[in-house]
Amino acid sequence: MAATLFFFSITTILILSQATPPGVQGLFLTLVNNCPFTVYPAIQPNSGHPVLEKGGFPLPTLTHRSFPAPNQHWSGRIWARTGCTHANGKFHCATGDCNHQLECNGLGGASPATLAQFSLHHGHKDFSSYGVSLVDGFNVPMTVTPHEGQGVCPVVGCRANLLATCPEKLQLRYPAGHGPVVACKSGCEAFGTDELCCRNHYNSPQTCRASSFSEFFKHACPATFTYAHDNPSLMHECSSPRELKVIFCH
Repeated sequence: MAATLFFFSITTILILSQATPPGVQGLFLTLVNNCPFTVYPAIQPNSGHPVLEKGGFPLPTLTHRSFPAPNQHWSGRIWARTGCTHANGKFHCATGDCNHQLECNGLGGASPATLAQFSLHHGHKDFSSYGVSLVDGFNVPMTVTPHEGQGVCPVVGCRANLLATCPEKLQLRYPAGHGPVVACKSGCEAFGTDELCCRNHYNSPQTCRASSFSEFFKHACPATFTYAHDNPSLMHECSSPRELKVIFCH
């Protein structure tokens, strides 16, 4: 998955962790599925950080799953896999697939996919940074909600269902060609140019600019990253939250 690693976003819930010392509150991540279908959340740590919850699991409609975040610094991303099937002993997802594995175990996923990116437990005030990125496109609405943190801790993400309005050139259909629209590609994935992908000469804040394609995402979901060098202020730092909650189809 091509999204830049310095954008962090995802939903988590914070609850008391039995793994922390007595009297110390741990951070929990909570994933909530409000979609009218089962999603398969995937969790990929950045290099050097542990895999959480084996990297993926099924989450039926209108259910949630909470688990403790590491007590030390951790960074990574969360996304939803959709259209997943088991057939002939094989597992496959129409969007966000991680090499046909139910448990991603650290693998990245196929774009397009809405990403929540996180950097937990950093800085002198125990900051947890979070954000939602559409740099790699969109597959489901997603928000991240912090609970009981200090400082500026807004709810961020994309509540709009962009599948209905995705420009034809960005549409991903499954089955290919004649199936329904299951995701909306980024301009980079659809056309692959250095300018749209912010590669080579365009890989700097001065030369990587918004495009008409990233503006489609930004207009619908202004509180998300939509291109590689988008405004860093979209990444929020919340001090000592008890929970980070990621909601699919909020």
